[in-house]
Amino acid sequence: MLILGIDTSCDDTSLALLQDDKTLLSNVVSSQVDLHRVFGGVVPEIASRRHIELIDSLYKETLREGSISGSFIDGIGVTAGPGLIGSVLVGLCFAKGLALSLGKPLVAVNHIEAHAMSIFLEREVKFPFIALVVSGGHTIMLLIREFGRYQVLGSTRDDAAGEAFDKIAKYLGIGYPGGKVIEDLSARGQRDYVAFPRPMVDEKNYDFSFSGLKTSMINYIKKHDVTDDNLNDIMASFQEAAFDVLASKTIRAARDLEISRIVVGGGVASNGRLRQIFAERCREDGIEALFSSPEFCTDNGAMVARLAYQYYLEGAPSSLNAAGYSRMKIH
Repeated sequence: MLILGIDTSCDDTSLALLQDDKTLLSNVVSSQVDLHRVFGGVVPEIASRRHIELIDSLYKETLREGSISGSFIDGIGVTAGPGLIGSVLVGLCFAKGLALSLGKPLVAVNHIEAHAMSIFLEREVKFPFIALVVSGGHTIMLLIREFGRYQVLGSTRDDAAGEAFDKIAKYLGIGYPGGKVIEDLSARGQRDYVAFPRPMVDEKNYDFSFSGLKTSMINYIKKHDVTDDNLNDIMASFQEAAFDVLASKTIRAARDLEISRIVVGGGVASNGRLRQIFAERCREDGIEALFSSPEFCTDNGAMVARLAYQYYLEGAPSSLNAAGYSRMKIH
């Protein structure tokens, strides 16, 4: 079965062709980082207009990379949300038109669910497991019993983890995208230079909060001189505090629920220090820590194709009447 996956949920226009469950024929991603860098963040209208400009040519490029024509596609998967609604609708409308013109079924999928299950692009994972999806727009912890059976254990009550990183980088004017800039600076810094708080780390629930950590960081910057000599140390301390909370609460959930596997996905999961923390601390607790390759952590059409493939196998009806959503619950 050959599935075309389309994701335009934020600022990446991404399409992929997946043969069955793991044979990736093509994976095309066009980033808008350079377009939004001058603004220090994603401008929704600019993002959606850029998707419109690119999506048809990227579809043709995806077919060329896969050395096939559109008539060989068996089904189409597309992100219906959550995301920037204008961006989501570009991909969704394109997918609907393509499905109608080719006479192929369409499955609209949840973007967060696709991140959580992207690990299946590269390997099988035994159920149940806990999935942590952490990105610039989302921070959510799920209990995955099987495909399509999820329980939300916790989520952020304010800023997503990646969002806090981006806001700090913008506040300091150190570059965009903020998460990558902070990761690079932190690699050369002292992680215990500043004792930043670990919000909600001791609370019994599995929710997160990063707004307070962001505010603590801003207050520290206002009260202390930030120089070339201490910038790396401050960034490393901030990053360590955020990642400590993510790891502590996710591992505690696994212990409480007697789950032996944790899957970490989403854009922030490409951060090398986050992967190291989870790997080391999970090992100490006898828990298996699993990560997608970095190319499948950031937004991509391949993860959408993989999830759509699963739903096709299970007989999901075509989604030609699917709506797009800026917010979308996962069940």
